[in-house]
Amino acid sequence: MVDPLSEVIALLRPRTVVSKVISGAGRWAVRYSDFGQPSFCTVLDGSCRLSVDGQEPLTLEEGDFLLLPKTPGFTMSGFEPASAKLIDPTVSPSPAHEVRHGTPEGDPDVRLLGGSFVFDTSDGGLLVSLLPTLVHVRGVERLSTLVRLVRDEAISERPGRDLVLGRLVEVMLIEALRTIQGETAPAGLLRGLGDGRLAIAIREMHADPARTWTVEELAKKAALSRSVFFDRFTGAVGVPPMEYLLGWRMAIAKDLLRQKDISLAEVAERVGYSSASTFSTAFSRFVGRPPSRFARESIAEV
Repeated sequence: MVDPLSEVIALLRPRTVVSKVISGAGRWAVRYSDFGQPSFCTVLDGSCRLSVDGQEPLTLEEGDFLLLPKTPGFTMSGFEPASAKLIDPTVSPSPAHEVRHGTPEGDPDVRLLGGSFVFDTSDGGLLVSLLPTLVHVRGVERLSTLVRLVRDEAISERPGRDLVLGRLVEVMLIEALRTIQGETAPAGLLRGLGDGRLAIAIREMHADPARTWTVEELAKKAALSRSVFFDRFTGAVGVPPMEYLLGWRMAIAKDLLRQKDISLAEVAERVGYSSASTFSTAFSRFVGRPPSRFARESIAEV
């Protein structure tokens, strides 16, 4: 059975992990500016406050796991009032030792193990938009274990380090994201997959993206009327069915175009277009540049 979530994560290709231990005690607060790259953390001991831009404030406790697929600005602090120290994560070097905020001596009130990574794709915006802005998971030991494994591998110089890190982060992402499927998830792929009827249609689109799907056919697969399916899909996923399908086709096309040994006609066929010229027109409209140019620029970036 096709697994759409795994396919999305595979196309994002996470890599290049940076990790660190952060602790705080007494009066402390740090304000991180918008980062734009994915980040994660688990709370090793204690607790603290977290306010992510656009989200309700959280109290992070021991054992909690946090994932921000496209890290916006946020403030982390203790529970006593304090002026926030401004930090720009795009220019701050990754420390080799534990970072301490607030009172430097004595036991910390909180210790966190966190990090960040990048998606190895020049245009992951569409795929990231299908994921929640923030994932907060409590009491899942598997996630804390995965973060520790990521940390251990990130600071090692063992052979195969980069490959192992990439696989560990993929597993961590899937493990975190599948904990929030269902009606409580924000609009996006996870909420769609949490709806049994819609999940059937989504899996069909992923299993055969080249097929000339219609809303009527997808609704029939989901055992819903056309109007009910359209409204339910749009509300759950955040975009209409055909818009989702187009976006997924273009994500596949971009991945194929990054390969040197595939023709434009083959790419067109594999994403459901009758000719290279028809595909080129649709791709240019969606991406803003023709596929031949996209392919050249993507290969040059490697």
